[in-house]
Amino acid sequence: MAKKIERVQTGVRLEKNVLKVMKALAAHLEIGLGDLIEGIVLHSFEGKAPFSPETLDFIETLRKAYGLELTAADSHKLEE
Repeated sequence: MAKKIERVQTGVRLEKNVLKVMKALAAHLEIGLGDLIEGIVLHSFEGKAPFSPETLDFIETLRKAYGLELTAADSHKLEE
């Protein structure tokens, strides 16, 4: 059963290649970008992996296609 929620509009700034990969992944999964972000966050909050091995393989393909070289080790260390 679907749960009733309230969504709010937000302005989030993301690194451009991260956003490109996320948009392409959302399109591949046929979900909205907001739904993708919510899913990643909700899984992370519970210490669960948000993606299957097959989806991770697809993400790696997207990372290469869009030149995304950043990794988790780079988080919280980025400058504009």
